[in-house]
Parts: sequence; C-alpha cells; structure tokens
Amino acid sequence: SRGDIPIIVHRAEEAKLGVVWVCGARGGFGGPESRVGIGDRIDRVMQITLDREMDRTEKNMTFLATTGSTAPFIGLFGTVWGIMNSFQAIAISKNTSLAVVAPGIAEALFATALGLLAAIPAVVAFNKLSKDMDRYAGRLDSFAGEFSAILSREMDGKEGD
Repeated sequence: SRGDIPIIVHRAEEAKLGVVWVCGARGGFGGPESRVGIGDRIDRVMQITLDREMDRTEKNMTFLATTGSTAPFIGLFGTVWGIMNSFQAIAISKNTSLAVVAPGIAEALFATALGLLAAIPAVVAFNKLSKDMDRYAGRLDSFAGEFSAILSREMDGKEGD
C-alpha cells in the first residue's frame, strides 16, 4: 500500500544497493505524471538486461579470438625452432645431407601445421558466432522496442480511463 512506501524508501536508503532503487523510485508512484518516469525506468532496466545478456553470451568469444590470432605465431615459433634445430644439426655434424636437415625441417612444418590447425577453425567459429550474436542483439533490441511501444500504448490507455 502507499503507506508502506516511505518505510520501504527509508530501508532502501540504508542498504548499499538501495540507493539505485531509491533513485529510480523518486520519480513517483502511481498517478499519470509518473507514467513517463516509469516508462523511462522500464526502458533503462530492459537496456541493462539486454547488455547483461549480451555480456553473458559473448563471454567465451575472447578465447576464440585469442586462439585465432595467437596460434599462427605459436606455429611460427615452432617453425623457427625446427629450422634452428636443423642448423644446429648441420653445425654439429658438419654435414648438409638430407638425413641431417630433414628432422628439423619436419619439426618446423609440423609446428606450422599445428598452428594453422588451431587458428583456422577458431577464426571461422569466431566470425560465425560474432555474426550470429549481432543478429541476436538486433532481435533483442527489436523485442525491447516493440515491448516498450506496447507498454506505452497500455499506459496511455489507462491514463485515458
């Protein structure tokens, strides 16, 4: 009831997060003059909820982006390591035959392939999921806009009553 509102506001002011509630509630309760304030608060809450949903949805995208961007460099590092091993084998044996050079070259090629094997699917997945999330965000925004319009019509209808 309306008599409880001052008590609720007082208790909310004492709570740490209650300040947020009090700021939202100060726009008024009830009458037609507060309906615009309520609509604005509902729009704000919907936007905050949409932002939280998108944050939750995009949470693991950083892993895909990092894998896709760093895996080629890890592969390149393995390539350099393998070539260095080939040169060390040449220096130690003082021989440039294929038997001396081939193990290091094979190691280098394997490292390159591994880096690409990790990077390519990660980049493809990142790009697909990123596009899907953009579409999802658009649908959520459209829903919020439609919901807000319906709510405004309902509030305007009640105001005329």
